Amino acid sequence: MAAGASVAGMTDSKPRPDPSPETLRVFDPPLCCSTGVCGPDVDPELVRFAADIRWLEGRGVRVERHNLSHEPQAFARSPQVAAAFRRRSIAALPVVLVGERPLREGAYPSRAELAASLGLTADAGAEEVPAPHATTSCALGLHG
Repeated sequence: MAAGASVAGMTDSKPRPDPSPETLRVFDPPLCCSTGVCGPDVDPELVRFAADIRWLEGRGVRVERHNLSHEPQAFARSPQVAAAFRRRSIAALPVVLVGERPLREGAYPSRAELAASLGLTADAGAEEVPAPHATTSCALGLHG
């Protein structure tokens, strides 16, 4: 999408450099915080994905994560995300890209999918994720 183009009324005039193929780009639906792992009713899928992100970062993968509530311009700058929005609206989220290549749309990928798409080997049973407590404001300290 060209600079200044709009998606659902969003515009952006700054060109963005292409991410490297090793960059995982996550475009989240509107979440209460940067990971959605907060509040009294934490979605276990978000907890799992947050742990998978930490696992990737521990292996040197660069991760960019964008929340629609906080960074709508990032959604407007990505041709893949803009196309997903045109097709499915908010149901397209999350959109997960490896570099500019689509990996998953509408759901978070598994650790095995992430590893395969990035040329890594998923460790079986690595980094078990504790269940978040309802009294925490942002479980696992992942509020970025």
